[in-house]
Amino acid sequence: MAYGFKVIVEGDYAGFNRPELKTERVTYDVPTVGALEGMLKCVYWKPSLCIVIDKIVVFNPIKTVNIRRNEVKTKLPLKAVRAQMNGGGAAVIYTPDVRTQRGSVVLKDVKYGIEFHIERTFIRSDHEDECEEKHYNIMLRRLKKGQCFRQPCLGCREFSVKRLELVDDLDLSEVAEENMGRHDLGLMLYGMRFRDGGKPINGDWEHPQFSDKADAMYYHPYMIDGVIDVAEYRKELKC
Repeated sequence: MAYGFKVIVEGDYAGFNRPELKTERVTYDVPTVGALEGMLKCVYWKPSLCIVIDKIVVFNPIKTVNIRRNEVKTKLPLKAVRAQMNGGGAAVIYTPDVRTQRGSVVLKDVKYGIEFHIERTFIRSDHEDECEEKHYNIMLRRLKKGQCFRQPCLGCREFSVKRLELVDDLDLSEVAEENMGRHDLGLMLYGMRFRDGGKPINGDWEHPQFSDKADAMYYHPYMIDGVIDVAEYRKELKC
């Protein structure tokens, strides 16, 4: 049995960046499945369950805005952090030396309906008699109370979710006129499939070491009258 939920999510801005346009970031017209899974994991997540997106409803017209901002071209080296922890030099980045200006095309004034369910992964279950109903009730309670253990975001971390609300049904009469009809969204990134399967490669959950190797999964969805039937197009996943 699949335990399902329906939620409404809104935000002032969103960025679901195309992997082929990395330097000057350009968003997809609609959310990627992996980004929505990550957003919902901010509410409740455990290794023993996974979130599966079944349907996405795009309520508002698809509008974009072009922004430019200063960014740094490098990351703080891990060895510098470790050296400072051991009493060495300061772990710092001098931004005037590594600053650059980049443009981004992002979505604005977004409102999505998400239909999803949870499934067991059987990875590191706390109890042998653990069931999906337990996780369903926890997720249900947290959604009703508006709880999360970190701020949900719409693609990029700086685009925070303004509203995340559990609903009984998704009212398709609220879909914008511009989104009606059949829209070919092209080949889109679905998500990343990590080769370690979510399990430590050293087999030690106390001191886990995970692999960072992953394969990109793509699919070819259509938006029909504002609705993307992810469950249907998931059958055509390509790595």
